[in-house]
Amino acid sequence: MANNHRSDILFFFGVILALWVAYSVRDVLMLIYVSALFAVVLSPAIGMIQKMHIGSWRAGRGFAIVFLILMLALAGTLFAVFALPPVYRDGRNFSADWPRHMTEFTEGIKHLPFASKIDPAGLQKYAAEIAGGAGGLFLNLAGGIFGFFTAIILTAYFIIDGDRTFQWAVSMFPFHQQHRLNSTLLRAKARMRNWLIGQSMLMLSLGVCSLIVYWALGLKYFYLLAMFAGIANILPIAGPISAVVLASAVAIMDSPQKLVGVIIFFAVYFQIESVFLSPRIMRHTLNLSPLTVIIALSLGGALAGVVGALVSVPTAALVMVLADEYLVKRKPAEHAKAAAAD
Repeated sequence: MANNHRSDILFFFGVILALWVAYSVRDVLMLIYVSALFAVVLSPAIGMIQKMHIGSWRAGRGFAIVFLILMLALAGTLFAVFALPPVYRDGRNFSADWPRHMTEFTEGIKHLPFASKIDPAGLQKYAAEIAGGAGGLFLNLAGGIFGFFTAIILTAYFIIDGDRTFQWAVSMFPFHQQHRLNSTLLRAKARMRNWLIGQSMLMLSLGVCSLIVYWALGLKYFYLLAMFAGIANILPIAGPISAVVLASAVAIMDSPQKLVGVIIFFAVYFQIESVFLSPRIMRHTLNLSPLTVIIALSLGGALAGVVGALVSVPTAALVMVLADEYLVKRKPAEHAKAAAAD
């Protein structure tokens, strides 16, 4: 009996020690987790590259992995060289100009009935804090280039040795549960991959279209606004609304015509996205409710900042699949229908 108590106490302190170590190296663990997610997304690309052939020569798995890594490194380098500088420049200009724009805004609304309740000094202070935070965000992004290339290397190793690592992890569970867990995790893997690819396409679509339209309208800070629109599109409802509000606020400071152009663009784009793009791009993904997405993003952002928000929704998809398999109780007919849907 004493030995059992001693084992329980040692196990308890071992768990506490493991949690403390995990918290101490949480940044490294997050980088590993992000790399594993990218490996899940990119693994099918290896098979596509292996289908390449010139005459009798066919690409092997090693060549496919090296080729994919080089393409990722090239894409990251091109983005850092050509895309980041104008975005960073717009971010700095926006940070410098925003307090002045807020002053002009407060002067312009003084004649409104509710203007007496607005504290102009407080608004300007809040605007300056937001601008400073935005500048710090871009500095952190620029300083994360080393982490990006580290993630590429880790992703390559996950692609090379991911299957063996996956099977080893599953083998630690009771033997009679391994088949069920293996099939559940593979189903979650497919759903997470589909969501990441689909959501990335929607974000890229809005970002590129916004960039073209903002540039054609001659909107200030159009690089920054377009990047914000693309990134904000990960957040359902609130993200697109915030992109519209921010672009409209910048447009109205120039001319009413630009404001009208921004509103028309978003009205047309979101109609096309909801009717044509989303049903085709996202039809194979796990249907997470907007509330689930918002909660996941909030928790991920609070725990690990931008990176945590990036991986929060795929993680929520994984949790939902596991919960659906092990916690949700269904009748046999409903269970067969759900299995057929997967």
